[in-house]
Amino acid sequence: MAVSKKLVLIGNGMAGVRTIEHLLKIAPERYDITIFGSEPHPNYNRIMLSSVLAGGADMNEIVINDWEWYKENNIKLHTGHKVTNIDTKRKKITSHLGIEVEYDAVIIATGSNPFMLPLPGADKEGVIGFRDINDCEAMIDASKNYRKAVVIGGGLLGLEAARGLLHLGMEVNVVHIHPYLMERQLDEAASKMLQRELEAQGMQFLLKKSTASIKGKRRASGLTFTDGTEVDGDLVVMAVGIRPNIELARASGIEVNRGIVVNDFMQTNIPGIYAVGECAEHRGITYGLVAPLYEQGAVLAKHLANVETTGYMGSVTSTKLKVSGVDVFSAGRFSDAPGTRALKFQDDLAGTYKKIVIQDGMLVGAVLFGDISDGAEFFASIKNEVSITGREKELLLGISSDLMGQSSGNNRLEAMADDEIICGCNGVSKGMIAEAITTKGCTTVGAIKSCTKASASCGGCKALVEGLLNLYAGDAIGEPVKEGICGCTTLSRDEIVSEMTRMRLMSTKEVMNVLEWHNPEGCTKCRPALNYYLGMLYPEEYVDEKESRFTNERYHANIQKDGTYSVVPRIYGGVTSPADLKKIAEVAEKFEVPLVKFTGGQRLDLLGVKKEDLPKIWEELDMPSGHAYGKTLRTVKTCVGSTFCRFGTQDAMGMGIRLEKAFERLTAPAKVKLAVSGCPRNCAEATIKDVGIIAIDGGWEIHIAGNGGVKVRATDLLCIVKTEDEVMEWSSAFLQYYRENATWNERTAHWVERIGLAPIKKALENREDRLALVERIQKTLSLTTDPWKQIVENDNLRKNFEQLPGAQPVQM
Repeated sequence: MAVSKKLVLIGNGMAGVRTIEHLLKIAPERYDITIFGSEPHPNYNRIMLSSVLAGGADMNEIVINDWEWYKENNIKLHTGHKVTNIDTKRKKITSHLGIEVEYDAVIIATGSNPFMLPLPGADKEGVIGFRDINDCEAMIDASKNYRKAVVIGGGLLGLEAARGLLHLGMEVNVVHIHPYLMERQLDEAASKMLQRELEAQGMQFLLKKSTASIKGKRRASGLTFTDGTEVDGDLVVMAVGIRPNIELARASGIEVNRGIVVNDFMQTNIPGIYAVGECAEHRGITYGLVAPLYEQGAVLAKHLANVETTGYMGSVTSTKLKVSGVDVFSAGRFSDAPGTRALKFQDDLAGTYKKIVIQDGMLVGAVLFGDISDGAEFFASIKNEVSITGREKELLLGISSDLMGQSSGNNRLEAMADDEIICGCNGVSKGMIAEAITTKGCTTVGAIKSCTKASASCGGCKALVEGLLNLYAGDAIGEPVKEGICGCTTLSRDEIVSEMTRMRLMSTKEVMNVLEWHNPEGCTKCRPALNYYLGMLYPEEYVDEKESRFTNERYHANIQKDGTYSVVPRIYGGVTSPADLKKIAEVAEKFEVPLVKFTGGQRLDLLGVKKEDLPKIWEELDMPSGHAYGKTLRTVKTCVGSTFCRFGTQDAMGMGIRLEKAFERLTAPAKVKLAVSGCPRNCAEATIKDVGIIAIDGGWEIHIAGNGGVKVRATDLLCIVKTEDEVMEWSSAFLQYYRENATWNERTAHWVERIGLAPIKKALENREDRLALVERIQKTLSLTTDPWKQIVENDNLRKNFEQLPGAQPVQM
């Protein structure tokens, strides 16, 4: 058996890992693969960061390949490692943490860095770029303490950042040096329509402004412009472009220009070293959009697999603005240059604009606003350089199904060539989707998404995917197309739970097998969901599947961005003692914990803990887990209530401690936070909690379904009761009803908004029904154990935290 060659990928991003995915498909045994990634995350979809910022997705949802994928494909992954040297003579890679790996071939996929304007004051606190998860987190953190943000740059990236900040509740000014937005992608008419739409959403624009400096002392407080005017802002986001990250290549003697210079097979000037993605420069051009990067990756994978390929010939690019509520498409040369003719259609009432640019009988550029359903067809025409002579007006006006009737859609899809790209985000062609439908049995959009990744990113191509499904599946669709809980199944949450109950399915494997999962192993969305539903249905019989839980829940601590963990012991009701405080301080000193911080939930967070130290710290603390990492009860926040406060009407601390001791370790569809305020002044902020208790004269108000996160939601009043026992009864019944009826990962706020308050009140109004719910939640709670104590007392479990010789601290 031939010995596999050693392949090292530097960069764990979309372009590089996509290359590896291709390579694994066509030559799975050819290489032993090692990947270095500077971020502490698995491969994720950077395009979706704007969705994370805007609250449309969380981190787990934008992960493309989870930790298991690397294990399943025998890939050695070093996250949190920045490669510092490529020794091209000895053929060795070295990371900043001292890891050395030999190679036969290297792929450099280091991406790009945000360009930071060298303005006076650019080094102040509160000045950031918008490129990775750290930037997203910085913006989210800033929105909690500050109100005003300024985004420098009115291009695609700047508008996505601005929309996200707007969603976070900040007042946002966008500063742009040009007279209109996105001038590289839009003409003035489309740009003005875009500006009007974004202004209606609350965004403010300062156009034709050149920034002179950043105001403020230690932290930024705004901008001054060259015309002497100013704008205030506590957060300054620079989104003025990116620069290929070529420093490693340059330092290693590899030829660079604007990017790393490569030929048509993505080879650099050093044998065995390749570059792909935003860091690569091909025929003098660097690319920042995902479709060209994937095209490069496909070519490189074939080359590395020794499969014949014609090489990469460059890309024609298109752009879609991925901001909710705004649909914009641009491709090719859209300006009215000499020698070109343009056709335009503008409807200000409907908010649509279409422009095609023609040269020598061929479509060379297009701009769409409002209705971008024809973007794929336009893009294909531009790429294929086909004549449209005589069809110009039909092409412009016949695209919209609203204008021309629904029947035109399938005809146009049918006429598309197989290699035309449908999903630009993931480089999925019409032919790939057709093959998934006709030969792999994909009969839903979800199944196609799971099989090909089409529509899995921005979702802008979903209508086209549905059209192709109708075209190729025909009667095989059988029933209206619907999406299940993930791409592995068409079944909804309620259907799955119902079948679990009816057939007494008792394991995730059994569920996936009996209910005919398309992907027999499941995915990162369905496996944790099934694990929760089974535990909820069968608390006495079901054995929790640790492998179906996320990293934080497997290690009972929150992994941080540098690969270390945080430890939060339980502090009931936010009430502690000098003895416990001393114990926490001694442990922090003994284990050299870098940071101890008070949390918003009235407890202490020990940050920067090494994984191998976790059991020892838990043992010395000898305190219960605060479950700050899981979909469980987090905290019960309290004010001092009538014990000390002259306004207090009830014992808020006592009530809070009783609630927290009752519900600690309770698993739920999503994290659950409680609060108890001792009077209507509501110092414990009970009206933005999942369950908020507010003391009134002679009783308690019970509020539910509040949220203080990205989207703030005030609670709904569930009922008013007189005694603490009644608070316990109603709170228990509500939480159990939520556990039994909400979708996994659905917070109480979203759940109540989805189903309404009335059904919940109806379900809880009968005391007999309430007591039945109380009995079930108490049964579940009686079976729980403290995970920290369990690990401390079990040597086999402790071994999971021990660092193996030569292993890296952040691999999981």
